[in-house]
Amino acid sequence: MNTILKLLEENATLTHEQLALMCNKETGDIKRMIEDYEQEGIILGYKTMIDWDKTDREYVSALIEVKITPQRDRGFDRVAEKIYNYPEVQSLYLMSGGFDLCVLIEGKTMKEVAYFVAQKLATIEDVISTSTHFVLRKYKDKGVIYGAPEIDERGYY
Repeated sequence: MNTILKLLEENATLTHEQLALMCNKETGDIKRMIEDYEQEGIILGYKTMIDWDKTDREYVSALIEVKITPQRDRGFDRVAEKIYNYPEVQSLYLMSGGFDLCVLIEGKTMKEVAYFVAQKLATIEDVISTSTHFVLRKYKDKGVIYGAPEIDERGYY
């Protein structure tokens, strides 16, 4: 199980045949296992990672730390649900430390991100405070290195 999932996580374009060969299993077994993983919610989806900085798309990314008051009997879940339902929100994590939630969002401009924080996020009941950090450059995301320097035949950058 873990081998197939790890292989798919690293390269979702692998075919059932390739996975079967790599895992020493039958193609039909691989297909059934993947279907089961999808139905059980173990595999949640398939994504392509794109280096948007190499395109003409204009956007800004921000990491927003959020401090909230947990709800009786619901903890952080109710507030988290309100936040993750905004289309701007790419990721949302409950975390330890000085803030409770980490929100990753994308917007067309810094002004758009600021509007989201001021008009949507900060106005949610039980949000105590926020701290916004703009992403200036991605070096590595989900194990993928962005814009790695070229290494010549001698091993030099």
